[in-house]
Amino acid sequence: MGIHQVTLTLRTPGQGMQEITDAVAREVMRSRLKAGVVTVFCQHTSCSLVIMENADPSARRDLEAWLNRLVPENDRHFVHTQEGPDDMPSHIKMALTRTSESVPFAEGRMLLGTWQGLFLWEHRRAPHSRRVVVTVMGD
Repeated sequence: MGIHQVTLTLRTPGQGMQEITDAVAREVMRSRLKAGVVTVFCQHTSCSLVIMENADPSARRDLEAWLNRLVPENDRHFVHTQEGPDDMPSHIKMALTRTSESVPFAEGRMLLGTWQGLFLWEHRRAPHSRRVVVTVMGD
């Protein structure tokens, strides 16, 4: 079994989903492995990873709006507020979503569905530099 691992540094513009499918697909190709699984892990507690529709951006906007309604800023029950009103909601949003995703690949290509894309979901309002570890394992 072969393993290829790299840490990608991604700059986010602030809240929202940033598609990283192509960046991860490049690492699968660079690995020269033919079949296996690629895992993507986000090394932060205020952003997350999701597999989501990548054709119609309104699906992502609807999901973001729904999560913002579920976990609003300035909740009077939050104690962890030192870093601003978006900090605790970003931690909760990360906990409700995922910090890692796994995608099988064959013939050097990820086996995502027709409308699926891999997204880094920034939950903070300010731009951030985020680290995402991509590990490709297979034959």
